[in-house]
Amino acid sequence: MRIWLDGALRDADEAKVSVFDHGLTVGDGVFETLKAEGGTTFALTRHLERLTRSARGLGLPDPDLDEVRRACAAVLAANPLPLGRLRVTYTGGVSPLGSDRGEAGPTLIVALAGATRRPDTTAVVTVPWVRNERSAVVGLKTTSYAENVVALAAAHRAGASEALFANTVGRLCEGTGSNVFVVLDGQLHTPPVASGCLAGITRALVAEWCGAKETDLPFEALEQAEEVFLTSSLRDVQAVVRIDGRELGSAPGPVTAEAMRIFDARSAEDADPRS
Repeated sequence: MRIWLDGALRDADEAKVSVFDHGLTVGDGVFETLKAEGGTTFALTRHLERLTRSARGLGLPDPDLDEVRRACAAVLAANPLPLGRLRVTYTGGVSPLGSDRGEAGPTLIVALAGATRRPDTTAVVTVPWVRNERSAVVGLKTTSYAENVVALAAAHRAGASEALFANTVGRLCEGTGSNVFVVLDGQLHTPPVASGCLAGITRALVAEWCGAKETDLPFEALEQAEEVFLTSSLRDVQAVVRIDGRELGSAPGPVTAEAMRIFDARSAEDADPRS
């Protein structure tokens, strides 16, 4: 496997990041995960725009997007895969131990791993922990992912692939690495970004292409929803068949199935849908 690190392709066993890198010591970094099929990324422009927004939110210099594009292309060419998870990581770079940032400048890493197509349906659980919609890093895709690791492990122990969070005021928010959509009275809804959820790339495209409404919903809406589905770069649109102990019947339901069809068709027509 060949990895891009700070300006060049390197063999995986030679791609070394300093133990003083701020991304390692304090989680001072941002990242993007993209789907790559047959060497082609999906929605690269939107992902790079969000990478820049996240970097600015942390006070990092804007990433050189031309370099990031070159790095993505080089990694995909060096590692041919039918389906892959392409990860762009951008950190505060070598810094003193502690929260102060150093002067060395950011670290850029682009790496690729093989992926398999997700199942059409999955199970989720709700968890007692919450998203802080007033956090200093709300809406930023940062490398500070420990709470997601804990919640996802809880989901796996319960036989599920995802955990869903409320926010601090009990409103429906998001999953550890996905956005959530619910069908209520036949209408498609997703929480607004004000809930504290990440402004997901797939979320935005599904909302645009399928006419979903951004709606401030109580967490209990999951108990009344006729259908629920998740979106993310690797899930695309994935129907939820069980929430905790509640079976949602035959999934995907009609609204979810139509969202899956539309997303598959529209994403096949345009690999880089612009904002």
